[in-house]
Amino acid sequence: MSNATTSLLFSDIPYAFDCLVFIGRFQPPHRGHITVIREALQQARQVIVMVGSAWQARSLRNPWRFEERRNMLRECFDTDDNARLEITPLLDALYNNDVWVRDVQRRVRDVVVPQQGRLPRIGLIGASRGQSSYYLTLFPQWESVSVPLVSDVSASRIREALFGQPALADDYLAREEDSGLSAPVRDVLRRFLETPEAAQLWEEQHLLEQYREAWAQAPYPPVFVTVDAVVVQSGHVLLVERRAAPGKGLLALPGGFIQPQERLLDACLRELRERVRLKIPEAVLKGSLRGQRLFDDPHRSWRGRTLAQAFYFALRPEQQLPRLKPSRSGEQAHWVALADLDPEALFEDHFFIIQNFLGLPAGMATP
Repeated sequence: MSNATTSLLFSDIPYAFDCLVFIGRFQPPHRGHITVIREALQQARQVIVMVGSAWQARSLRNPWRFEERRNMLRECFDTDDNARLEITPLLDALYNNDVWVRDVQRRVRDVVVPQQGRLPRIGLIGASRGQSSYYLTLFPQWESVSVPLVSDVSASRIREALFGQPALADDYLAREEDSGLSAPVRDVLRRFLETPEAAQLWEEQHLLEQYREAWAQAPYPPVFVTVDAVVVQSGHVLLVERRAAPGKGLLALPGGFIQPQERLLDACLRELRERVRLKIPEAVLKGSLRGQRLFDDPHRSWRGRTLAQAFYFALRPEQQLPRLKPSRSGEQAHWVALADLDPEALFEDHFFIIQNFLGLPAGMATP
């Protein structure tokens, strides 16, 4: 910590809190987020902004990586304010709240500066009717601070405006009041919209619209059921490289939709035969089954409400990993060392599915 930062943190200004914590995804940072942070800076000596969904692959729900969101947030504040802001990444743990809570607690503990030998006063800050009340139930040791909700702006509407109609995105960004975005953030987003990454997101948005149109006449919103296989041998997990959007180029667990007359395990075994052409007898696979679980996060899939039943197969360690052949559709399967797993390279929630079965630490892939 620099001398300038230290002098600010230990100044004589009578702040109500030693530290306020603000947790969000900031996809992208908008006027409502900035309002909360400015209020936090008024009330606290230190402000920790935790940027959720860090180290995840780009998607329509998470278009910008942690570094990009951190830089956008920094651009909204002057040098003095930035000296009191700690912006830190936070990896999701979708199916294990305890892992996520521990990570938040550890990051706050490592950042907060003790005040003259006493325990620091720490609080959680958020917008009214936001997630702060939910966070409070997970962190009862911290106080809660509520900021009035900026009701005319939301990150989801901003993403829809940017990726729903590419031809109108620039016009949308030109209107500061309508977009709810500061000038520095709008400049960053304009540059991003010219990148290949943005083009791929537009392609995914187009596919999503086609998908929704196909189900528009259904009497109720559809719920899909898929299966995924977590196959592990000798410290490696079996993954498939996706050849098309959504998630083109990302690694995914072998799996797919169930057929009308299939049992779930039978569907999983079929996908292993068809997608990765895994030459292991079915009896051996069934004998290697160590667990199964339904993964049901409402936002886990771009397709809408999609439930995934995953099966965990722990194959007997061998000197040589089973050989893999490309599927008939051309998808290539790979054995990936567990130490090399990168959440940014995995499709949807597949990293968290693997993490759930294998007990991988939440921060294993963090810098």
